Amino acid sequence: MVTIFFFIFAVTALVSAVLMITYKNPVYSALFLILTFFSLAGMYFLLEAQFIAIVQIIVYAGAIMVLFLFVMMLLNLRQETRLPIGRPFQVALGSIFALILLIQLFFIVKVGLTVSKFGAFPPEKINKIGSVQVIGGELFTNYLFPFEAASILLLVGIIGAIILGRKKLPNEM
Repeated sequence: MVTIFFFIFAVTALVSAVLMITYKNPVYSALFLILTFFSLAGMYFLLEAQFIAIVQIIVYAGAIMVLFLFVMMLLNLRQETRLPIGRPFQVALGSIFALILLIQLFFIVKVGLTVSKFGAFPPEKINKIGSVQVIGGELFTNYLFPFEAASILLLVGIIGAIILGRKKLPNEM
């Protein structure tokens, strides 16, 4: 039964992601992105990662999508104009980057097939102490520096948005 629901969520996520990319209307694309986020959250629930699923719904399907919709409304999007394909150098450079990403994807899949099915923590340990406690323990011990760097990056982004968005007073010009 779980496998059937997993495949339903996976197909829904894939189809909505493809529709998100192919639709011309940005509002419809944003709605398909929300559907993709909810499908991913459903898969997280099926994998018994409830905390990640709730964070997926709250942060991505909630806050990020509200931000996207406000930006789209404020930008007053018009019909897109087709630009000619760039210089041959740009096409070659893009092709090289695509090839590098494809090679990396191949190695990730190859290594991923040899890694333990359960990851670093066996399910018994996670059930014993709780998945949120495991995430918090890892986040504040082994991954403290990336966590702090991400928080500083978010703070700088918020300050930059405030500086760029504030209105200039007549005596500041």
